Amino acid sequence: MDASTITFSFFLIFTGAAVLASIALYTRQPLIIAYIVLGAAMGPYGLSMVTDVQLLADISHVGIIFLLFLLGLDMQPQALWSTLRKSTFVAILSSAIFLFTGYGVALAFGYDNFDALVVGAAMMFSSTIIGIKLLPTTVLHHRHIGDLMIGLLLIQDLLAIIVLMLLLGASETSSDAAPGFLQILLSLPLLLGAALVVVRYVLLPLITRFDRFHEYIFLLAIGWCLGLSEAAHALGLSAEIGAFIAGITIATSPISQYIAVNLKPLRDFFLVLFFFSVGARFDLGLL
Repeated sequence: MDASTITFSFFLIFTGAAVLASIALYTRQPLIIAYIVLGAAMGPYGLSMVTDVQLLADISHVGIIFLLFLLGLDMQPQALWSTLRKSTFVAILSSAIFLFTGYGVALAFGYDNFDALVVGAAMMFSSTIIGIKLLPTTVLHHRHIGDLMIGLLLIQDLLAIIVLMLLLGASETSSDAAPGFLQILLSLPLLLGAALVVVRYVLLPLITRFDRFHEYIFLLAIGWCLGLSEAAHALGLSAEIGAFIAGITIATSPISQYIAVNLKPLRDFFLVLFFFSVGARFDLGLL
């Protein structure tokens, strides 16, 4: 078999993942550890059996989008608002603590003010994908601390976009940066409002009329998820935020749980690729 084909890469990834996942389960380790270790072993810095890591990373990004979409499907809009209200203070306080801690440590090591700010900003954020992926496997899911964690990660995503715009603006003139920053502030409510209108007057009537055609509902859900992700990206937001909004706005549908159950295997397929690509970027020689 041609080792350069995507089919052979998938064979190595999923066969190897099945073997290492079995070992991980026996040793009571999270499955994502197995996928990352496999990526480090087979990637360009390991055995070089899978070399086109960027292609796999691009494909696997769909898994993150589906993960946030399914998270939105499990939350009613009222529950989301309550979660965000409880998480805002914790998110802002923790972000400020890590920002100033990272800034101070970087200054102590001789970095200038701007570089120290970049280091501090990087310390503010957690990994949304890892946090949410691990959450459903614990007893914290759907409890107070679980809701707090989800809200914290979502607020951090919004803060990350704002921080990136500010850092970008610091390297440009204020006249160039201001319009982009204003666009970010207006994009989120605009996208949410448009999504609610489309769901109420287009998607829900279609679902009600054709809910007996399961294949159609499956296609409609995927199209809605990816379409809103692309819309969010075009407005300057992240595709993940668009996917989460897509899930939230359709969560009121009576068949939202049917959509969630049917999309989970597809989500898991892409997430294996994502964590493999993370491991494949580890340059073991630097150790």
